[in-house]
Order: sequence, then structure tokens, then C-alpha cells
Amino acid sequence: MSNRPLILITNDDGVHAQGICELTEMMRTLGDVVVVAPDSARSGSACAITPLVPVRVSLLDDTLKGLSVYSCSGTPVDCVKLALEKVVPRKPDLMVSGINHGDNASVSLHYSGTMGAVLEACMKGVPAIGYSLRTRDPECDFSPYRDVVVRVARHVLREGLREDVCLNVNFPQVPALSGVSVCRMARGIWQSEWVEDAEPGTYRLTGFFTNLEPDASDTDYWALDHGMASVTPLTLDMTSYGDIEGLKSLQK
Repeated sequence: MSNRPLILITNDDGVHAQGICELTEMMRTLGDVVVVAPDSARSGSACAITPLVPVRVSLLDDTLKGLSVYSCSGTPVDCVKLALEKVVPRKPDLMVSGINHGDNASVSLHYSGTMGAVLEACMKGVPAIGYSLRTRDPECDFSPYRDVVVRVARHVLREGLREDVCLNVNFPQVPALSGVSVCRMARGIWQSEWVEDAEPGTYRLTGFFTNLEPDASDTDYWALDHGMASVTPLTLDMTSYGDIEGLKSLQK
């Protein structure tokens, strides 16, 4: 077995999406790679799993040294669960998800299959990073972001992450980044989310995002709006510790 770092890769755009192909080539410079990704797009699947029907995983390619590629009939979280238990030869040193076509900044990360996979890996004790690009274009130039993608992954391989912490990395679609901002999530909301379809009583999900703090320079949306990559550390623990004391009266 190779003594190089072992890197697990998945996404929610599907195993053949350009973003995951580009990410795979970037990660191969850092270690051996196993890709386990959905067989088709699973955008918006968040932390969904497939409990009611069997999930199939199939080997697509293992012709290149240090690279194996599998497709999975389940969600991104299913991909991580299956990979860790049934596919990889040992616990990965790193798990990366993306590069997603569409940003996952602010509250959008809660809907994201890209980030659902990251959170699943984090729950399993695997250092994990999600990468997303602010564009829906299926064919993109990822070269402006390569340095940051590799630099963040190399940092995590070298330094690790604290227990129950993962990273959410987003890029603006620009010819050259103006910098990198380590920052927090912006407060925001999706609005006007449904449009009626041709058939009465049926609707399609749409909408627009409103940044509720557009002038806050310590947020991911501010960074993206100013041509910078955003790096946001996330934690699995969603407890609002500041509110525990005020609710103690419920214990009486």
C-alpha cells in the first residue's frame, strides 16, 4: 500500500461533472485518490441518505496508478458512508467535496449536497473540505482557483483540523483572485422561491438570495463580492450555548 496521503473525493453534481474532474487532478498532486460520487446530479440533497432502497456502488476506472473512481446510486452522504465502510483501504487522511458549480456561502450550505458530504466525513472523524464556485456554468475555467484549492488541502493534510470542525471554501468567478479571506457565514435568506409551472397547482423551485449584512467585511459573501476566496470553518455542534442558562427554568 502506498505511504502517500489517501484522499477521498465526492460531490453533488455527479461523477462526470467538470468540477470533480478538476478537483481530482488537483488532489492527485498531494496523494492517492479515491473518488466515490453520485452517478448523476444530486444538487440540494443536503445531508439526505437513502434508507429505503438498496444503494449500488460501481467501479468506473482504476487504470491510473493511485486513482480509483466509483459511481454511486445514492446521495453524496451515501457516497461518504459507503466509501468509508466498503471502498477505501483505510481511513482517509482527507476528504474533499466539489468543486461545486454554484456557491455554497451563507445559509446555502444547509441545502448543499456538497457540504452534506463534508459534514458526514467530519462526523466520522475525517478532516474535510468543501469547494464551490459561484457559477452555474457547466464548463468553467478552474485554473484561477487551483493554487488556493491545493494550498488549503495541503494545510489540512499537514496541520489537521480540530475535532468536529470542517472547512467551507467558496470562489467568485473571476479571472484572478484578489485574495483569500478566512471569515464567517453571512446572514442571509432565500426569497420568492416558487414559480407556478404550466400545469396549475405545480411549482418550480427558483428564487434569489438576499444578503442581510452586505457591508459586513468579515463574511463569506463580502469576500466573494470583492473577488476573494472565502474560507469558513464550520462546527458540527449547533448548540446555542448562550441560551442554555436562560432556558434552565424549564428544568423545574
